[in-house]
Amino acid sequence: MSHQYRDRVRALERRADEAAADFDPDPPDEERAMALLREGVGPTVSLYCEARTGGQWVRFDEATFDRLEATLNQWLGLYAACYGVDLDGTYSVRTAAELLVDTHDVRDVATVLTGVPDR
Repeated sequence: MSHQYRDRVRALERRADEAAADFDPDPPDEERAMALLREGVGPTVSLYCEARTGGQWVRFDEATFDRLEATLNQWLGLYAACYGVDLDGTYSVRTAAELLVDTHDVRDVATVLTGVPDR
């Protein structure tokens, strides 16, 4: 795996940690939720899609893949907290990528995965 992907995963992880450190879930805020999708969930899932499409098929080492998936789950947790929901599970970056390919909409991806907001 190229260092490019490892470095990009680390950057996404740092951004998620920074967002979490500054995060205040009160009051619930849909606008903030959408920003978290644009700034975090979307880029995280897109990185995975990029690595697995085109002329390349990057295989992440286990540690980097675990970090990528943990980063996705951290972003999704922040997103759900914007609606006053505490997530109880973990979500697969592969499933998120498949949903993104199908829907072309990161909000739909987050909603299908987490059930938030409850429609």
